[in-house]
Amino acid sequence: MNSEQIKNSLNISPAIRVGVLGFGGLGQAAAKVVAGKQEMILVAAADQKGYVYAAEGLNTEKSIATYQSQGSVGYLEPIGTLTNQSIQDLIEIAEVDGYFLALPNLPNDFIPTVAKEFIKSGWRGVLVDAIKRTTAVEQLLAMKEELQAAGITYMTGCGATPGLLTAAAALAAQSYAEIHQVEITFGVGIANWEAYRATVREDIGHMPGYTVETARAMTDAQVEALLDKTNGVLTLTNMEHADDVMLEVAGIVGRDRVTVGGVVDTRNPKKPLSTNVKVTGRTFEGKISTHTFTLGDETSMAANVCGPAFGYLKAGKQLHERGIYGIFTAAEIMPQFVR
Repeated sequence: MNSEQIKNSLNISPAIRVGVLGFGGLGQAAAKVVAGKQEMILVAAADQKGYVYAAEGLNTEKSIATYQSQGSVGYLEPIGTLTNQSIQDLIEIAEVDGYFLALPNLPNDFIPTVAKEFIKSGWRGVLVDAIKRTTAVEQLLAMKEELQAAGITYMTGCGATPGLLTAAAALAAQSYAEIHQVEITFGVGIANWEAYRATVREDIGHMPGYTVETARAMTDAQVEALLDKTNGVLTLTNMEHADDVMLEVAGIVGRDRVTVGGVVDTRNPKKPLSTNVKVTGRTFEGKISTHTFTLGDETSMAANVCGPAFGYLKAGKQLHERGIYGIFTAAEIMPQFVR
C-alpha cells in the first residue's frame, strides 16, 4: 500500500487547502500556524501588491522572508505574481478550500466588500475572518442569502475576541436560566507595533475622539506620536465589538449586556493584564453566580487569533461538505481542533 491508499483505508481526508489574505503580522503568524498542521496545507497568500500560489504547498519561511525584504509575496520567484488586484486574481486561478481573511477592516466595509468579490467570482468554499466591529459583522449577516446562493460557508468573528472568548461565553451561559452580564477584558502585548500596523490602527479607531476613518488616515509618524503620548499603551473601554451582536444573534443575551475593553501595550511583548471573559447569571434555583474563563498569559495575540480561526475554518469545511452554506458566528458553531 502506498501512503495515499493507507490514508484512504483509514478514511483520512486530504489536507484542507488554505489561503491567507493579508500578509502582515497576523497573516505571517497564520502561515506559521498552518505550517505546523497535518490537516491543513498553505497553498496561497496575498497582500496589497501581489500573491503567491503553489498547489503542492508554499514554503512558509521563504514567503515570509520575501514579504519582509521586498514588501510583497508577489516577488517570490518563480511562483509570485505582482498585481494591484491580488485578491481577485488569486481567486480566479487558485484551488483553495478555505481562506482566512487576515485583513484590516479599514474602512469599515472592507471585509464585506471582499466577501462580495468571492460571491461575484463564482468561487465556492469556506471564508473565515477575525473581524472586530459590530457594524461590520452586521453587514456580513445581511449577506446571508447571497452567501447561501453562492455556495459559500462564511465563519465570522472567529479570532480571540470576538471568537474564542465569545464561544466560551456561549458555553458558560448554559449554567444559567438568565444571563445578566458578559464582560470581556483583554490584554495584548506587542514587541513592535509596526508588525501589526493595521491592528493597532483598528484599536485606535475605538478610542475617544477617533473613528475608523481618522485612524486609517493616520500616517505612521502620527501613530508614533500618539503612542509616545501614551507610553505605547492604548486603553480601550466600552468598545464597539462584535461579541455583542454575535451573542445576541445566538439568543444568549442582549447586546446591551455585553461589554468589551482592554489594554494594548505596543512596546512590550508581555501582556499588560490577563485576557478573560466573565459571564454572570441566575441559575434555575435563583442563585447568582459568575463563570470566568481566562487565557494563559503566555499565549500571544497571534496564537489566540489564528488558532481559533483555523479551528473555525475546519468546522466550516465540515458544514460546507454537508451542503450547509451561509454565515455563522463563533457563538453558534464550535471550532474543530486542527491536528
